[in-house]
Amino acid sequence: MKKFKRYTVTAALPYANGPLHIGHIAGAYLPADTYVRFLRLRGEDVAFVGGSDEHGVAISIGAKKEGLSPRAYVDKYHEMMKKAFIDFGISFDIYSRTSNDLHYKTSQEFFLNVHQKDLLIEETSDQYFDEQEGIFLADRYIIGTCPNCGNTNAYGDQCEKCGTSLSPKQLINPRSTVSGNTPVLRPTKHWYFPLDKFEGWLREWLIEGHINDWKPNVYGQCKSWIEQGLLPRSITRDLDWGIPVPLPDAKGKVLYVWFDAPIGYISATKELKPADWEKYWKDPETRLIHFIGKDNIVFHCIIFPSMLKAAGDYILPDNVPANEFLNLEGDKLSTSRNHAVWLHEYLLEFPGRKDELRYVLNSISPETKDSDFTWKDYQQKVNSELVAILGNFVNRVMVLTWKYFDGKVPSGHELPATTEKRKRILELYNKAHTDLNRSVKAMIDALSHFRFREGQFEMMNLARIGNKFLADTEPWKVAKEDMEAVGCILNYALTVVGNISVACAPFLPEASSNIVRQLNGDALMDKWKM
Repeated sequence: MKKFKRYTVTAALPYANGPLHIGHIAGAYLPADTYVRFLRLRGEDVAFVGGSDEHGVAISIGAKKEGLSPRAYVDKYHEMMKKAFIDFGISFDIYSRTSNDLHYKTSQEFFLNVHQKDLLIEETSDQYFDEQEGIFLADRYIIGTCPNCGNTNAYGDQCEKCGTSLSPKQLINPRSTVSGNTPVLRPTKHWYFPLDKFEGWLREWLIEGHINDWKPNVYGQCKSWIEQGLLPRSITRDLDWGIPVPLPDAKGKVLYVWFDAPIGYISATKELKPADWEKYWKDPETRLIHFIGKDNIVFHCIIFPSMLKAAGDYILPDNVPANEFLNLEGDKLSTSRNHAVWLHEYLLEFPGRKDELRYVLNSISPETKDSDFTWKDYQQKVNSELVAILGNFVNRVMVLTWKYFDGKVPSGHELPATTEKRKRILELYNKAHTDLNRSVKAMIDALSHFRFREGQFEMMNLARIGNKFLADTEPWKVAKEDMEAVGCILNYALTVVGNISVACAPFLPEASSNIVRQLNGDALMDKWKM
């Protein structure tokens, strides 16, 4: 694997129109945070970038429903999400927002950069207009019957049932999702990004270049889109809330939210590192990784890379490890039906139990297919794994060390094999040591390749190995006849605890800190740096 000088890691900008639920966390933010904590543990230079996505028709509609201005509306949800991320421990280096001045400037400069290269298409065309609401409808606010499969709830840009890329005019019996009425066509001028001109390059860069290293669910969706043929996509909208199109003949036009939102990663990095942000976006020795949910795959793997390519001097995403969806108790998470576990409510109801939720969500991470969260499974995993395996092992080692050695680490010299009992202890030590090294290596490999479920399993395996070692060596029995052997057993058991304290840092940061504190082992983390 290529060695990089630094990493730019992004997690999908959550839309500022509601609170966060566990589906959001499992989809993008927990995997990103786990990976970033692993990179930091290895001593890597990382910029972990996030922020709120605050433009688009949905914001205007949501603000109207709540009787707020768009600005007050996004302020409300931005602060709510930012606090939830902080309280849960998602360790962004910066959590910015797309309504700030630096983002406006960065997005407009990006647009002008591409526009001045004569790449954009200016076109007046008939687009759907909701007469009752007095707004032109974005593609996602028009639904109708898919001409390909007959799905009656296909969106104006894609049918989520058959995956076909669509335009609103292809829908049969279109209707507005805002008012429910049949929209009418009205002429309006917009600027289009010529995605079709990048089709050949995308085939080479993405289809041929990432067949072996991108997740099958990500690669397959991208390949399907490209093979259907790409079309120019509008990057402007008729709205009064958004980033104004920086052209003299574009009054009343704003940048389409899916053009300006990913630029938010760049503007947030500028905000974080104003003097050297370009190293994180333009140096080929920087690895760019996007963590997203599967509904954002096309934007991050096809549209945004094409935008970066058009701009001319940006690096491209090296990997986009998108997750599938998380369900709740066998049913889809639903904001409208309040069928969700809201993050801020969980943190209020279960204070001090962030690691539990991290552990359970990592264990069922929807890495290649949808998965299901249930409270019964939550309880089982906490009790039978976190408590009975990891907690039990660490506690037993600490209790025995205090009982036999007053809390001091006993000598770890090589134990002479002078008795059959000692020979057996040495055999068990060698097996445990071999198994421990294998699990550590497997965990590092899994984390390096975005297999977080597997990585967490291998982390917990360290505690399984430790528990078995204690159970097989039985130091409480050996203490009746050979305290030197007990000292060697507990010295190694403490070594396993030390490894666990480091290994669980990406997964269970609070538990990691607690174990390190019990060991008085602040220098432990340095041993894992590359």
